[in-house]
Amino acid sequence: MASLKVKLSILAAGLMLSGCMQATTYEATNTANFKPRDKEFLAKVSYVKTPVPEPFRRAIVEYHRKEAPGSIVVDSDNHYLYYVMDGGKAIRYGITVGEEAMAWSGIAKIGAMTEWPAWHPTKGEIERLGVPTFVPPGPDNPMGSRAMYLYANGKDTLFRIHGTNQPEYIGASISSGCIRMTNEDVIDLYSRAKMGTIVVVLEPHHGDSPYNSQMALQGGVALMQ
Repeated sequence: MASLKVKLSILAAGLMLSGCMQATTYEATNTANFKPRDKEFLAKVSYVKTPVPEPFRRAIVEYHRKEAPGSIVVDSDNHYLYYVMDGGKAIRYGITVGEEAMAWSGIAKIGAMTEWPAWHPTKGEIERLGVPTFVPPGPDNPMGSRAMYLYANGKDTLFRIHGTNQPEYIGASISSGCIRMTNEDVIDLYSRAKMGTIVVVLEPHHGDSPYNSQMALQGGVALMQ
């Protein structure tokens, strides 16, 4: 047991020295961007507002990649979405992503943006999930409070960045491929993004967040097997 503690301490120190740990400034929800309908619908949700684990809360972090400010980068491996800012910083959001077989990766642009969208399930979702063919906008709609539609080569990829009525799954890989955020976080991102914003979705097993989500959930130390 003592030997394991020593190993963990050495590993933690090594991670900090190697720059794998990030200084993090967590951000409280700013309701200034909420419109009257946002406040109305968010007050009526029937799902449990499960608190997001600290590693997946919205935060301003140091950003080591080279995407231009104003870009969005999705690191599915680590369940993070970054909105790139000036000065080597980014806003990092926790997300739910699709299971690997249903995931999409590549470079896209935001081709459409909608507030409180309706949900039009695909044929596969209807067959797999047993859901109706149409769900109108509302507090418990699975698309949540905002949707940003990803286009590549001028065509709709059918993948979206959107809100969720299942905040308990932020940090997990369970969706049908879309990128889900809490309704509060997607309102924040939506207020910063615009039509034509570049979205880079990293390939599976190519996530390079310096602060690994599984490590974060284990208190900043990757447990040795």
